[in-house]
Amino acid sequence: MTGFGLPRRHFRVTDSTNERARELALAGAPSGTVVTAVEQTSGRGRHGRAWAAPPSKALLYSAIVRPLGREHGLLPLAVPLAVCEAVEALASLECRVKWPNDVWIGESKAAGVLLEARPPDWAVIGIGLNLAVEPAEFPPDLRWPATSVGQGVTSTAALTSVNERLGFWVDAAPGRVLEEFAARDALRGRQIHWEGAGADFPSGAGRADGIDDRGNLLVTTDDGQHLSLGAGEVQLAPP
Repeated sequence: MTGFGLPRRHFRVTDSTNERARELALAGAPSGTVVTAVEQTSGRGRHGRAWAAPPSKALLYSAIVRPLGREHGLLPLAVPLAVCEAVEALASLECRVKWPNDVWIGESKAAGVLLEARPPDWAVIGIGLNLAVEPAEFPPDLRWPATSVGQGVTSTAALTSVNERLGFWVDAAPGRVLEEFAARDALRGRQIHWEGAGADFPSGAGRADGIDDRGNLLVTTDDGQHLSLGAGEVQLAPP
């Protein structure tokens, strides 16, 4: 099992923990290296979106995995599973995953994952986990569906828990990852619409039907087509 947390670089303020971890990866930092920060000034989510959190109210975390092998092919699915278990070990909550890598509590997003990789050399795993952000502290465009773990969970406790569960799930067998993801799938059976899924299916709407063995999202479109989406921005359709 990969160990995470040593060495660790901690910043009071940095632009992005992923940027710092990427620099360390390029310089040869070992697998398991972790970068954390009290505050980020240019945190990023998927598709270049900003990730914002008030100082000391979220776990801002990036970790290095190297080298990358075939066993890491489902890393984008494995990481949010680790975050789910880390949260549930600390609070009386149940987490699910919105494909591909958002962690939900109820119908609201508590964490996001951003992976950046240079196969087969390394990957940087970025995690932003809201711990104690008040609803009014989220940017107006994020107040729904954003939420926090709450229940007095500290960044120190969250760091320890994430390190532990990430160590397990990064090296988990693909079959185990797929099975657990299916059990936590927040989209299956629900109406969705998507954008940015490539030249063949750039946008559309339909019913989410789980994932395939490559981690792609299976969709049945409104006109009966069966698609497999490997990328894109997925949103729940209005009821």
